[in-house]
Amino acid sequence: MSFNIREAVLELERHASAQGWDQPARVYALVPTTDLVEREPQLARMLGLSGDVSPDDLTPIEQEPLAADVPLEESLGRIAWPETVTGCALVLERLVVQGSDATLDPPERGDVGAWAKSQPGSDEVRMVAAVLRDGARHAALRIRSYDIDDQVLNGEDLVPALTSALSLTFEEE
Repeated sequence: MSFNIREAVLELERHASAQGWDQPARVYALVPTTDLVEREPQLARMLGLSGDVSPDDLTPIEQEPLAADVPLEESLGRIAWPETVTGCALVLERLVVQGSDATLDPPERGDVGAWAKSQPGSDEVRMVAAVLRDGARHAALRIRSYDIDDQVLNGEDLVPALTSALSLTFEEE
């Protein structure tokens, strides 16, 4: 079955945008909407879903917050999904600094975040990345200085390291 991962990502991006900036990272399970309607009819009604949904629609279900004091890679490494979960998504904000290893020299001590924000051309980005068990992936990227809906970038290979990390949550040890 071919699920519409692109629409799920864009829906999550719109939801994150409505929440505003400076939000913590959020993880979502992606489940087939038809399964949700069938297995959890009361929840489906609360969400405004009905029996006439498209068979390729996915519904994002927010998971428990990630621990703020644990590196993202470690948090993702602890996730294991039940078979009923078709995919997963992550909404994450990061600061991007222009330059290269040769031109950027962050301080060894002190507030590296404050240093990064003070660098010319630095900007914040919100990434929404999702993967499915079958290998499909999609991501969206919103840049804070271009915080306009029609300026949101999206594509399959937009943040390959992040989608690769998410795909590892479906691998069995």
